[in-house]
Amino acid sequence: MDLIIWLVIVIMFLYAVGFAITLWKEQNKKGAIAVFILAIMIVVVPFFSVLQ
Repeated sequence: MDLIIWLVIVIMFLYAVGFAITLWKEQNKKGAIAVFILAIMIVVVPFFSVLQ
């Protein structure tokens, strides 16, 4: 079960980082930084809630 959770987390992280890169290339730097912070939180938060 943990493997499935980590797989979903990694896919969501990669999608968010890809979107942040796209925003950066379109000169939307504030949005890119916000999405990148969100992507980091996608990886960090499960340590405190789901994967205890």
